Amino acid sequence: MTTQPLPTQPLTTQPLAGQPSADQPPATHPPADQPGRLHALRARHAYLDGLLTPRGLTGLALVGAIVLAGLLAPLLTSADPLAQGPDALAAPGGAHLLGTDDLGRDLLSRVLYGIRTDLVIAAAAVPVGAAAGCALAVAATTSRAADVVVQRAFDLILAFPGLILALAVTAILGAGTAPVVIVIALAEIPGFGRMLRSGILVQREREYALAARVGGASRLRVLVRHVLPNSADPLVVQLAVSLSIAVFIEGGMSFLGVGVRPPAPSLGGILSQAMPYLEQDPAFAAVPLVAITGLVLGLTFLAESLNRGNRR
Repeated sequence: MTTQPLPTQPLTTQPLAGQPSADQPPATHPPADQPGRLHALRARHAYLDGLLTPRGLTGLALVGAIVLAGLLAPLLTSADPLAQGPDALAAPGGAHLLGTDDLGRDLLSRVLYGIRTDLVIAAAAVPVGAAAGCALAVAATTSRAADVVVQRAFDLILAFPGLILALAVTAILGAGTAPVVIVIALAEIPGFGRMLRSGILVQREREYALAARVGGASRLRVLVRHVLPNSADPLVVQLAVSLSIAVFIEGGMSFLGVGVRPPAPSLGGILSQAMPYLEQDPAFAAVPLVAITGLVLGLTFLAESLNRGNRR
């Protein structure tokens, strides 16, 4: 009697529960900083949605038109903003589209170049104030003692109203463009500093920052790579607000005669020069006032639209 051999089958091992099989790739896990990147991406989309609202588009149109007018001043007018002429307070029309000032200078040319002066001052002062405020905010988050010192420095700056601060700086340095830049930069430090400080304190307790620290990242790497990019999003709103404040400060200082020195054109200086002639030539004061109002109003619309988008 013969026995048939049993068929042989290759031995297979079944994977244990929770373990991947040999023919299946291991499960991948998202990087620890992915939630932080998603948060930053959503914030940027929210800002874009805010800009696409009617108020945001209106602000963009106002600011864009005035900025372009200042940048393209040499192409929009051939008149010298400093050249005096015999036709003082001439009516709009003819060779002078918006008339002339009390010294016979072309008003359109002076307003366009005054816009350029205001834009240059704002572009120079606001980033300086923002950088100083952000540096102090980062220093404040390193220790409790540093936080107390930085907060008291912010309170000291805020204790001086803008006009008093401007007069104090000009009393030391004199009138001119440089004191205007210094005053604006000082006035912007607390706004940027306090906003970034609060953002850092919130973001460094988020899950992605904690996961990065557990993964072995140093405090500096977590701050630079994860916390700061997500804390800096609200600074976009603060930037729009600060630019409008800078226009106000420059206009106020030039209006009081402690800003940009004549005969250099500035919107505040032109408005101050026009005040004695309000009844005789209302357009003399109306033109720079419309430029200041349009620029500040456009920046305000942009700030409100960005802020609403950030809250969504």
